[in-house]
Amino acid sequence: MTDLIYEQPLNEKIRSYLRIENLALQLKLHAEQDSQHQCFAPLFSLAELTERCDYRTDILKDIDKQIQLISHWRTNSNVDDAQVDQLTERLIALKSPLQAQERIGCSLKQDKFICSLRQRFNMTGAYCNFDFPQLHFWLDKDWQYRQQDIENWRMQFQPLLAPIMLLLELIRTTADFSLCQAPVGFYQGSSPQPLSLIRVKINPNQNCYPTISGNRNRYAIHFVDFDLHRHTSETVEFSLATCT
Repeated sequence: MTDLIYEQPLNEKIRSYLRIENLALQLKLHAEQDSQHQCFAPLFSLAELTERCDYRTDILKDIDKQIQLISHWRTNSNVDDAQVDQLTERLIALKSPLQAQERIGCSLKQDKFICSLRQRFNMTGAYCNFDFPQLHFWLDKDWQYRQQDIENWRMQFQPLLAPIMLLLELIRTTADFSLCQAPVGFYQGSSPQPLSLIRVKINPNQNCYPTISGNRNRYAIHFVDFDLHRHTSETVEFSLATCT
């Protein structure tokens, strides 16, 4: 079986980034294959998150921070300067769409079809055609037509999604996985540098999953037996990456 990777954010900003990334991946999947009405759940969740909080300031600060960190790589003689330039250019290009005055995703509020669905979408069992005749009509259209609609809706959030995906990719590359053991299913560690993300990779054949807690300098991992619903008493082998 393929190893599973579990991630635990250690601050609220990374927690938000991971939630947005997860919704972006779901929406991308629904834009690539016909999943009927399932695309609307991640779409409306993205809309709600961006209405609740404007992430642009934090993202712009993080982009500038990454550009500064990447510039230090040039001091290493083994670094490919062309790749450094390419990555820097990618980050700089992501700043401009974030600096637009219009709030990200706000144009969806002008879409009457989206607004009519969103108002009642959380109703229990509300997918019947008498609840949503407009949805029933839309679902009957050719997939290519609906796919273009989904892609257009997804692109409304792209100024937010693209930098978050890249920033998380860079954060994940700050630490490689190393083999570890958790006697009686418990492992704890600390770091002199502030951490932002804990990543645990484990083979599901061990029949347990990790529950991770901590802050930017300390963390603890408990492995829970899936069948027994309690912490395992076995020694668990796993791989760990602590990302800054």
